[in-house]
Amino acid sequence: MRTRPHLIYGLDDRPPLGTAIVLALQHALTMFGATVAVPLLLGPMMGASIAEIGTMISAVMICSGIATLLQVTVGSRLPIIQGISFSFLPAFFLIAQQGQAEGWSTATVMQYVAGAILVGAAVEIGVGFSGLIGWLRRVLSPVVVGPVIMLIGLSLFQHGAPKAGTHVPIAALTIGLVIVFSLVLSRRSRFFRIFPILSAVVLACGTAWVLTVTGAIAPTSKAAVHFDHVAQSSWLRIDPREVVFPWGAPKFALPFVLAVLAGYLASMIESFGDYHACSHMAGAGDPTPRQISRGIGCEGIGCAITGVLGGFASTSYSENIGLVGLTKVASRRVVQITAILLLVLGVFGKFGAVAAAIPEPIVGGLYCALFGLIAAVGVQQLARADLTSDRTLFIAGFSLFMGLSVPAYFNGGTGYSPGPEGLLAWIDALHPSIGPGLAGIVEAVGKTGMAVAALIGIALDNLVPGSDVERGLDG
Repeated sequence: MRTRPHLIYGLDDRPPLGTAIVLALQHALTMFGATVAVPLLLGPMMGASIAEIGTMISAVMICSGIATLLQVTVGSRLPIIQGISFSFLPAFFLIAQQGQAEGWSTATVMQYVAGAILVGAAVEIGVGFSGLIGWLRRVLSPVVVGPVIMLIGLSLFQHGAPKAGTHVPIAALTIGLVIVFSLVLSRRSRFFRIFPILSAVVLACGTAWVLTVTGAIAPTSKAAVHFDHVAQSSWLRIDPREVVFPWGAPKFALPFVLAVLAGYLASMIESFGDYHACSHMAGAGDPTPRQISRGIGCEGIGCAITGVLGGFASTSYSENIGLVGLTKVASRRVVQITAILLLVLGVFGKFGAVAAAIPEPIVGGLYCALFGLIAAVGVQQLARADLTSDRTLFIAGFSLFMGLSVPAYFNGGTGYSPGPEGLLAWIDALHPSIGPGLAGIVEAVGKTGMAVAALIGIALDNLVPGSDVERGLDG
């Protein structure tokens, strides 16, 4: 059933070009911080130089643009931005740590990353275009999908207040502006209905810049705005002759491939939830099995391109889905323009340097405002099931709790013995040929709340007897 939840621009609407470009810029700004954060995090672990990290950033932005264009035009055809998935970070950390132990160069580490990504991409393409992921929709009821979508928002909590807390006044200003622009002034002004996030970012950045210039904010503060690196950055960030396999030919190692495959599993489950959240925000109801299959297949193609161009694997971005719900703009055309902007950001260093000047507390404030909205969409999905049923409440509550608790266990945040090492050491010792790879899979899945909740929810919802009404499948 299709609905139109007071959208300003629906899926097929085409805003005026000027308006569409500014709307696209909102999307680019929303995903830029998280996308650039991964190369900045992994690069030093690999011993990468500043130039090599610049190559990584260029690659991920170009790949995000290509993958986004594929997704919105051919894949799910939903307004979903593609970017680096945090589901893959445990696997990439594993490869980087092995590289440190073996004394590998950055290029060698990235060759193993590329090899694992390409194998996983082939699997994801097969799962998507075979129709398998669409068929799985039959066993994924709202009792399963609801908690998974909730965790997409809730699991990102560490990127909200911790980043915002690096400078509370500026972060509070950002959050306050988002609330006022999107919920108060938007009722009176079409401008604020369409551009609440961009308006908040511009005003918050402008305020931070003035306070930096006047000395009210110290130059070393996280809230300080500096443009020095813009002048120092080059116009062309990459050599066009070194786009394909910039690190060299891919290398393959079974433990790395298995660990990255676990990241693909978590990514596909997360994308399944993202498609539902985005489709409902766009007023299109549930995505069809064929739509889901195309989306996952195109995500696989996007990841394959990422492996070829020297970046990291990509998936649908929850941050930008929250932006769709907040702005009520679900136009495909806007996201297609965003894809072109991302390509520009990847090729021309000056534009990326300006976007990178946005202070961390402002980004944290935006995350605080957007991620909760995604969790609320999960509640809306779960409400389609029978919430008076003890069966529904137990399965949903248990999978949600374990989706939060199990990653804390595997991340060593519990402080309890024996910790994750005990379980992983036991698995690792099963057999030399399968133990290490299996332990890597268990660790990667265990650290991803969406995967934990999905696996528990699928098992219980399909094994414990329940009616279609209880499961939310009666209509």
